[in-house]
This record gives sequence, structure tokens and C-alpha cells, in this order.
Amino acid sequence: MSFGGASQNKKSQSKREHGCAAHENVIPSTTPEIKKEKSSDMGGQVDPASIKAQNFTFRELATATKNFRQECLLGEGSFGRVYKGTIPATGQVVAVKQLDRNGVQGNKEFLVEVLRLSLLHHDNLVNLIGYCADGDQRLLVYQFVNGGSLEQHLLDLGSESDKAPLDWYGRMKIASNAARGLEYLHDSANPPVIYRDLKPSNILLDQHLNPKLSDFGLLNIAGHGGDKATSAPSRVMGTYGYSAPEYVRTGHLTLKSDVYSFGVILLELITGRRAVDTRRPNQEQNLVSWAQPIFKDPKRFPDMADPLLKKRFPEKDLNQAVAIAAMCLQEEPGARPLMSDVVTALSFLSVAPPPDQEQLMSSHSSESTESES
Repeated sequence: MSFGGASQNKKSQSKREHGCAAHENVIPSTTPEIKKEKSSDMGGQVDPASIKAQNFTFRELATATKNFRQECLLGEGSFGRVYKGTIPATGQVVAVKQLDRNGVQGNKEFLVEVLRLSLLHHDNLVNLIGYCADGDQRLLVYQFVNGGSLEQHLLDLGSESDKAPLDWYGRMKIASNAARGLEYLHDSANPPVIYRDLKPSNILLDQHLNPKLSDFGLLNIAGHGGDKATSAPSRVMGTYGYSAPEYVRTGHLTLKSDVYSFGVILLELITGRRAVDTRRPNQEQNLVSWAQPIFKDPKRFPDMADPLLKKRFPEKDLNQAVAIAAMCLQEEPGARPLMSDVVTALSFLSVAPPPDQEQLMSSHSSESTESES
């Protein structure tokens, strides 16, 4: 669900073709130690004064969104609708999420979850600004991110798009920083936060293409959660193509489920292909299934690159990125790396070379293309 500038309520159709992926052991894959939630952790009555977010009245948010008018609607997802609004008292532009009242928790439980969300702060997360718990109304107020989503910048490029294709280093920067946001949720939040539904439409970009993860930590707040960090909700809430196989099979979530979803997104960044694209030939409709055989043949790694990159990338960096994606996409959760290891591996790929070296790389790519033709 977007907290940014373009509507996500319609499923956009990919206007792209081509792509691929592969593998080698480049990062460790130790099993994560899940932090246990303390028994006394935020279990009692919550003092609203302890919540690090502003308490808005429903009237204030109705005014901010012009009474939740259709023209202010940014999108709609699993947990409710998101509207663009302007807080009258400050002029601050915000994204207001009006939670679906079916299944939303009572006031005390809602405030417990809001308290948890208000304590999460990272440059690569969409920050919670405020909330509303008037009567049976449950709303969350987030910072407004104005650059659109990764889905729009990567997968919705076509004749009608006004966005230029992302270059290699832009893609690796997005992957690296999105991984940092996910690492923060896994390793710094207490208890750890499992994202559950990581996908390109939930990764928002600012005007400098810095990614911010949105829609995290809402499983419990909307009444779909289980007990503690490795919960088993009553139904699978992820998105087909991004959900880890064990989650789809059992409904059981772990931190490694998020690592799998991140691997799918990294593969999309490399290939320019959607996780699921029914317009492609049958054997290419599921991105991970298509990529798995290629992971076993490093010589085919360069063939996986998005054609829109026009071969303007260091081949060794591409090979490394594909290998990281392959590790994240291991069938067995225990074989997948920790997000901290993914962050370390990607940090070396997201730094662009000096302009003179980049120009040399581009000229070599042009020569290679000419020789092939």
C-alpha cells in the first residue's frame, strides 16, 4: 500500500519484456536467533503520553482529507484505504490510512500496537506521525513520500510512463537501502517485526530515489496477527509470487520468510521482470521458477540482466547480485542468509565508480553490443 504520490488501487500491467538470474555462495546463511518478546513488554494499559506520535481527532483527519474524498485517495490494500491529506494546523502533507473496521482491535490493543510502531525510526522506513482512536475509528498518519513506488519506477515503464529506466547503480542503491530497512525491523526492533508482505508497491521512493518501506507491522493492528514474532495467522496474508513457500504451505511466518521476499525483489531489480507475469510463456510466468535453473549455470547470469540496462553494469557485480538473490531464494528457510549479511554483501555493489571509470564501462558495453550485431 502506497503512502506516496500515485494510486495503487488498480493492478498495473507490466509493459516490459526480458530478464534472468543465478548463484554462488557469497554470504553466510546462519539460522536467525529470534528475539523473544518480554512477558512484561507493553502488555498492560498504554498511557497515550508514552506514544511517540501525535493523537489526532477524527474531525482533524476528516478535514485534512476533505472528508476522505475520492480525489484524495492514494490507494487501497489489505488493511484499508490511504488518503493524501494536509494537516490544517501545520500545513504538513501526510498519508492517512483509514483501517478497515472489520476485525480492527479494541482501543487498548490498538494503542499497544501504535506504541510499538511509534518507536520504529529508520531512514528507510516510512515514519508514523500520528494516529486516531475516536470511537470505533482507527486511523494511522504517516509521512508522505512523493516519489512513487519501486513498482512504478521498475515495472510500469511503457509508452505512457514519464519515468526513465533505473540504471544499475540506482537499482543496487535501492536494494541495499531497502535491505537496511528490513534489517532494522529484524535486528533492532524489540520484539522483531516480520514484514510479511514485502513487494515493490510497498517500497516507496523519495525524490532522490531513496527507498522507504511502508505497511510494516500492521498484521496485529488489523486483527490478523498471531502470537509473537513467529506468528501463524489464520490465513496467509502475503502476495503470490513474493511469499516464501513455507509460509504459503503452513501459514507460519519467520524472519526468513522476509528474506525470501527480498530475494524476489532483488531478482526483479536485476531482470526487470515481474514476480508473476501471465503474459509471458508458461515456463517464464513465475520469475523464481524461471530463474532457478539459471542459478546453476553462472555463464548464463549476464543473460538475466534487464535489457533496459543496455549492458551498462560490471559483469562481476551482476554475478554477485544474482548470487545474493539465489541465496535468499533457497527453498529451505535455514539455508537463507540473515538480512544483516545481505546488507553487507549489497553495500559493495551500490557504490558507483568515478565518472571516468563509468564512462569507460559504458564505452566497453557499446563496443560489445556493436560486435554482437
